[in-house]
Amino acid sequence: MSPVRVRQHVNPLSQKYQRPVILPPWERIYAKPTQPLLLDIGCARGRFLYQLAPLQPDWNHLGLEIREPLVEEANRWRDEVGLTNLHYLFCNANRDLDAILASLPSGVLRRVAIQFPDPWFKKRHQKRRVVQPELVDAIVAHLVPGGEVVLQSDVEDVARQMCDRFGERPEFDRPHPHGLPENPFPIATEREIATFNKGKPVYRAAFVRRSPVDGGK
Repeated sequence: MSPVRVRQHVNPLSQKYQRPVILPPWERIYAKPTQPLLLDIGCARGRFLYQLAPLQPDWNHLGLEIREPLVEEANRWRDEVGLTNLHYLFCNANRDLDAILASLPSGVLRRVAIQFPDPWFKKRHQKRRVVQPELVDAIVAHLVPGGEVVLQSDVEDVARQMCDRFGERPEFDRPHPHGLPENPFPIATEREIATFNKGKPVYRAAFVRRSPVDGGK
């Protein structure tokens, strides 16, 4: 089956993407809905999680994507192989993330990945970038103490801005202040593979949610 074709970039601020997300009944999605959850924000075709979920059966995996045809395609792939710890959700993460996380069983969010998000190079378009203060607020509210946020980009300015958004929050520590030396996941995204094939660098960082006694709210 040929992959569906969609636009490479869509504007999350357009009216088309302001409708509230339709939340699924998680107890019907995951075989074990209270397992730790890895959230991939902006999962594109979802192949990263599709390869990772079988390697981590004691984790649930959730990919968020704003391009609905990609979500439908990814869930078909999941169903074909019968993965019960993987789901893809069509949504606008900048609008819907807090509602999505609030609907999940309490305390499951353990890891968040934001990998190679759309760069939106023009200054007037940077408000379309996914890592905005409201998105960080939602992660702060639901990520468990000790939970991790992993950021990756092949655009240095995007990586720096993402790090600034999380680094300015007192709820997070940055164990590797000069960046991660390698990918912390056992699977590389398609974008990472393409970047390395071109001989280009990948900029990585990780932030860990502090516990309240350490100064995190």
